[in-house]
Amino acid sequence: MITFKNYRMVALRFLLKYFRFFLFLSISSNTIAQHLPSIQTDRPDQTECPYIVPAKHFQLESGFNYEYVNKDKQNYIHPTALWKYGINNHFELRLITESVSSRINKINISGILPVELGFKVALMEEKGILPKTSFISHLSIPQISSKAFRTTYFAPNFRFTMLHSLSDHLSLSYNLGAEWDGENPEPIFIYTFAPAYSFTDRLGAYIELYGFAPQQQRANHRADGGITYLVKNNIQLDISGGFRITDNAPEFYGALGFSIRLPK
Repeated sequence: MITFKNYRMVALRFLLKYFRFFLFLSISSNTIAQHLPSIQTDRPDQTECPYIVPAKHFQLESGFNYEYVNKDKQNYIHPTALWKYGINNHFELRLITESVSSRINKINISGILPVELGFKVALMEEKGILPKTSFISHLSIPQISSKAFRTTYFAPNFRFTMLHSLSDHLSLSYNLGAEWDGENPEPIFIYTFAPAYSFTDRLGAYIELYGFAPQQQRANHRADGGITYLVKNNIQLDISGGFRITDNAPEFYGALGFSIRLPK
């Protein structure tokens, strides 16, 4: 009989193999040109950043998440992966893939969430009180998923992502947008608010408030925080965790991540 303990062991073994693979990538990336700016990622916070991946470069932002929704539901995401490719200085293509193991009322389910295809386009550079701004949109495709997690309809989402540079070390990022769950026509509105501080050129941290507001249901609000470490100009590690503010949100989560940028 497969138990949730077995799922946790499988997930941990996968995580070890996963990070060994990316350790190999990091060692083999010594030839990456250093004239590019440091890697900018959309993880680990919920706030997407407005930066575009440099032209003709791939970027992978990956992680392992554990989410404790309540005593009847827990989720492992092993891994979550955001794949990016820079077309030019103003446009990137995006692909999101997530492998999930869930325990719902003592029933274990594993599979792939609907794959999301999308893009990010730069709209405006920071100027005075006007923030650096980009627009992000994805479309989840129910046919590219495991049957257990398949939605009835295609599900779009979008957000505007903004950033203010308050000083050489302090920045403020925030997002506004909406998403659909693939089952209902009702949109779920999204907000995020995340001040971040760079202690050094390599070490940074953030705190964040964010939430989801269905059109006809009660909104849920959450908070989190995390630390990022720049291993190399093109490699970043992160750790993060969060908790609920309102009682209709997941109780808490924790995550580890690895991001890398490579030329075509």
